[in-house]
Amino acid sequence: MQDKKAESALRFLDLVKKSRRGKLKVYIGMSPGVGKTYRMLQEAHALLRGGIDVCIGYVETHKRTETEALVAGIPIIPRKSIFYRGKELEEMDVQTIINRHPEIVIVDELAHTNVEGSKNAKRWQDVYDILEAGINVVSAVNIQHLESINQDVEQITGITITERIPDKILEIADEIVNIDLTANELVNRLKEGKIYDQSKIQQALGNFFRPDKILQLRELALKEVVHQVERKIHAEIPKSVKLRPEKFLACISSNAETAGTVIRKTARLASYYHSPWTVLYVQSDGESLDKIRLDKQRHLINHFKLATELGADVVKIKSNAITQSIIDMAIEKEITTICIGKPHLNIFQVILRTAIFNQLLRNLAAKEIDLVILS
Repeated sequence: MQDKKAESALRFLDLVKKSRRGKLKVYIGMSPGVGKTYRMLQEAHALLRGGIDVCIGYVETHKRTETEALVAGIPIIPRKSIFYRGKELEEMDVQTIINRHPEIVIVDELAHTNVEGSKNAKRWQDVYDILEAGINVVSAVNIQHLESINQDVEQITGITITERIPDKILEIADEIVNIDLTANELVNRLKEGKIYDQSKIQQALGNFFRPDKILQLRELALKEVVHQVERKIHAEIPKSVKLRPEKFLACISSNAETAGTVIRKTARLASYYHSPWTVLYVQSDGESLDKIRLDKQRHLINHFKLATELGADVVKIKSNAITQSIIDMAIEKEITTICIGKPHLNIFQVILRTAIFNQLLRNLAAKEIDLVILS
C-alpha cells in the first residue's frame, strides 16, 4: 500500500513539473536567409509592447542590416566568454538566463554546437535546460539540421550537415511556424545582398541556392510542419477512439549504411504515429567482438547513440537464431511493425536464406505484424 502511495505521489509530482515547464516555439525554414531571426525579433518587439518580459539569450544577425536594426531596444543577456585553444569565444550564458528568469527568451541557431568546455555539447540541450527552469523559449532552425532527414538533405544539396538536432526537440515544441518564401524570392534576397556579402553571392547561387534545390528543401520544410501538426492532433485524440497503438521495431546489423537508413526512417515513422519504437541488434557468433572489424564496431556504437538520441529503446542480444530473436522481441514489446533494411545479398545467399525469410513471414502473418523493407 505504501509503495502505491509513493508511486501516486511521484506521478503527481511529474505532472506538476510538466505544468511548470516553459513553452517552446520554433521557427523553421528551408534555408538560411528566409527571415527566421527577423521574425523572432519582430515578435520580441510585439511582446515588449504588450508588457511581456522578453530578452535575447542569443541572436546571430550575420551582419544583415535589417536584422541588426531589430535587435535595438530588446534587453540582451550578455554572452559568456570561454577560452578554447588560446582563443576567447562567446556562447549563450544559460545560467544567467535561468537566474534572470525572463518570461520569454529568444534563442537563435538551435542546431549550434557549443564550444568544448560548455555544460552542454549542443544549444538544443541548453534550450531544454531553460525550458525545464520554467522559461518560455522562441527559437529557430533550418530544415537541413533535422536528424532524421539528414541523409535526404545531403542528397539534395551535396553538402554534409554536421550540426543536427534530434526530432524530439520539434516533438516537444508547443508551436512550430514555417517561414516560407518562393525560390525566386529567396534568390532575389541573395542577389540583393540580404543574406551573404557580395563575395559569397556567386558561389551560393551555383551551390545551395539553386532553384531546384530550394524547391526540394521547401517541400521538406512544409511536409515537416504538416507532419508535426498531424502528430499533435493524433496525440490529442481521446484514447477511446484510437485504433491499435503502433509500435515499431527497427532491426539493424553491422552494415553501416543500411543501419543508419533503417534507424532514421523508422524514427520518422514512429514520430508520424507518435509511437514508441525499439532498435534491435542481434549479435551472432560471427560478429563477436573478437571477430568483427574495429570500423564496424565503431559504426555500431555510433548507430546505437543515434537511435538513443532519436528516442529509441536500444536492445542488443547475443544469438545465432536471428529470426527467432526478432520474433521473440516483437512479441515481448507488442510490436505492430518491423522495419528492416533492403538485403544486400547475391542470388546464392537469397536461395540459402529463403527458408529463414519465409519462417519470419509466416510468424509475422500469424501474429498480424507488418513488415516494412526500407530501401
